Amino acid sequence: MRISAKADYAVRAAAELASAPDARPMRAEEIARHQAIPVHFLINILNELKIAGIVQSHRGVKGGYRLARSADTITLAQIIRAVEGPLASVHESRPEELRYPGAAESLTDVWVAVRANLRAVLESVTLAHLTKRSLPTAVRKLLRNPDAWVPH
Repeated sequence: MRISAKADYAVRAAAELASAPDARPMRAEEIARHQAIPVHFLINILNELKIAGIVQSHRGVKGGYRLARSADTITLAQIIRAVEGPLASVHESRPEELRYPGAAESLTDVWVAVRANLRAVLESVTLAHLTKRSLPTAVRKLLRNPDAWVPH
């Protein structure tokens, strides 16, 4: 799986909002500075997160962006879907829609299993997990496998 800069920036921006003291609104420029994200790119991402109901925007001197709901109810999967669409696609198709002939017939099942594993991680980790540096047990277990850290 390849995580795009857009998805990475969206998760980082949402984490920054989740860590804001007293859930105060943060300006896009402030989020961009804290996370080293290009501000013009970030504004587009924040608008997509707003459309998805993940963030709210507030105008005025004390305006900015804040989470639309509690950090413990927003998963990484929701954030990524908001800016990228489905978590797993093959040639812009959903894995279960694909049919392969002959020797590759089981490949559909492999792609669906890959998506299931992505979901298992990304739907279990919330912004609260990130900001508290307390990942779910199942995710920590995956990280204990030395092969997880080997680039392939």
